[in-house]
Amino acid sequence: MAENRLIFCCFASGSSGNCYYLGTREKGILIDAGISARTIQKHLREMGMDFSNVCGVFITHDHADHIRAVGTLGERVHLPIYTTAAIHEGIDRNYGVREKLRTSRCFFEKGVPFEYAGMEFNTFGISHDSTDCLGYVIRAFGQQFMIATDCGEPNPMMAEAIRTSNHIVIEANHDEQMLLNGPYPTYLKERILSPRGHQSNVTCGRMLAENFHDGLRNIFLCHLSQENNDPELAFRTVRDALSGKGYVLGEDYFMRTLDRLTPSPVYTLNDNIITEY
Repeated sequence: MAENRLIFCCFASGSSGNCYYLGTREKGILIDAGISARTIQKHLREMGMDFSNVCGVFITHDHADHIRAVGTLGERVHLPIYTTAAIHEGIDRNYGVREKLRTSRCFFEKGVPFEYAGMEFNTFGISHDSTDCLGYVIRAFGQQFMIATDCGEPNPMMAEAIRTSNHIVIEANHDEQMLLNGPYPTYLKERILSPRGHQSNVTCGRMLAENFHDGLRNIFLCHLSQENNDPELAFRTVRDALSGKGYVLGEDYFMRTLDRLTPSPVYTLNDNIITEY
């Protein structure tokens, strides 16, 4: 990558689909592809880019809201689809992927660092009820970026990733009382609340507050439930957890909730706290 301005944009975040861009205006990667290839192309064009600017697609796990477009992107657009062998097996079994991956499958080992497209990658395991589930830690241009989209029970590897990252995308899926009092059937509530389910606002706030550090600049709350959460509530819950430890929004960090369907602004990730609210 020639241009040394690291940028991030969320195209979609939630149970309807997940897709994120990380890189520069010249070249970058997609993290997950749970929305249609046509929609991804539309959002890239709105950034002044197209698929020729994408070096590869990196998958967190094999649930449909994260892999819906991998067949099209891999076999028709000819983008390499990177993930572990276990997750690739899960993608093969997933009926939501109509076009199966044949020539575009690329592999790495969880927890083994590697370099790609001018970025340094590492991954860590996440407790979630998929075939396997990954969090990514990506380093480029002196910045460390972490993403953990579907988090059941927190683990030490996630805590370590928070403690070493400057920019974090992390799940704040639900408010527990909204979930318990809401319309979901009991089995689904139990699944979400289980150690292999989804991370609540309170757990997200606690993880960030306990592992906050001076180098942490920007926090993006992702995968908010439409039925069991509210963006303002998620924001307030996490902010209050951080303020309880003495960290001040706007002075020590920036934070934003990512929308389920509407793309975020394009953020430049550097040593500064983002000032757009």
